Amino acid sequence: MKLKRLVVGVAAAVTLALTMTACAGNRGGGSDTAEPGANKGALVGVAMPTKTSTRWIHDGDAVKEGLEKLGYKVDLEYADDDIPTQVQQISNMLTKGAKVLIVASVDGTALSSQLDQAASKGVKVIAYDRLINGNKNVDFYTTFDNYKVGVQQATSLLEGLGVLDKTGKDTGTAGPFNIELFAGSPDDNNATFFFNGAMDTLKPYLDKGVVKVGSGQTGFTQVATQGWQADVAKKRMQDLIASTYSNGQKVDGVLSPYDGLSIGIISALTGAGYATDKLPIITGQDAEIPSVKSIIAGQQYSTIYKDTRKLAGEAVKMADDVLNGKTPEVNDTKSYDNKTKVVPTFLFEPVVVTKDNYKEAVLDTGYYTADQLK
Repeated sequence: MKLKRLVVGVAAAVTLALTMTACAGNRGGGSDTAEPGANKGALVGVAMPTKTSTRWIHDGDAVKEGLEKLGYKVDLEYADDDIPTQVQQISNMLTKGAKVLIVASVDGTALSSQLDQAASKGVKVIAYDRLINGNKNVDFYTTFDNYKVGVQQATSLLEGLGVLDKTGKDTGTAGPFNIELFAGSPDDNNATFFFNGAMDTLKPYLDKGVVKVGSGQTGFTQVATQGWQADVAKKRMQDLIASTYSNGQKVDGVLSPYDGLSIGIISALTGAGYATDKLPIITGQDAEIPSVKSIIAGQQYSTIYKDTRKLAGEAVKMADDVLNGKTPEVNDTKSYDNKTKVVPTFLFEPVVVTKDNYKEAVLDTGYYTADQLK
């Protein structure tokens, strides 16, 4: 009997140990594929879309610096807004042996072959600020709350027009105010989030006639700006002025989704005779230096500040977790469906910047120096 009890006791202990080991292996969710330290000094591919916007230069530099501080090698490439260039760059990264890819895509639908190749090599893909669509091999995504960006842009437009007060409360102003709408590039998944957030916010005031789109152009495809190009936005604004506002009417507000477009829009308006101190209420995004200067000067009304240092830091953290067999932290598992899966996402909150709070937003946080904004 004593021997039998001993055997049973040993078997139970072994079973318990195996159970605890299995539980420990699943802790944190997801399947871990790398042992801590196994990828020390590994190569990480970082693909950025362009250098035409200073924000992407800052993003790329910040991601590279963060990864190198952790001891990783980095292949950082910019695609000059050219799809074939980015396709080739990512293929080269995989050929060089990159263990993780961090990708801000030029076109969110053009990288399926590269993603399939990455998956076949066990390489994890982190989409950076722009969701990559149409492929299941997008493992993680980090971005800002892009729908909220659109809400904030439309809200600041309404505040600038006096339809809402600074607390967001309806002032009862009847209007009507003439506005025009601009959207981002149709090949950028974020552009529809910005536009939908803005339109959902503007709709009650459009329905009541407090604001009206003078040109009648309210559909995304009508107002999209291919490639986020300032000269495209400038030309369209010039055409709108000529076709809709040549009879003495004035544009009171412009919904612009990005600072680069805002600068082009302002150029078109001043070229048409609008005084620089009496421009329409014009929104923006990315808190780029020319636009922050324009806001300080009383020209552009607002921009959306997205602290890309946080975004870069999160991408670095995700890559480091993956390379050390950990499951990266996310805070959104519902919003970002890339047409084949809902991609686990870490979201950050955007901030509206106007002349009233630019010092607090971009100077006190160290994002810019006072000299940069002179």
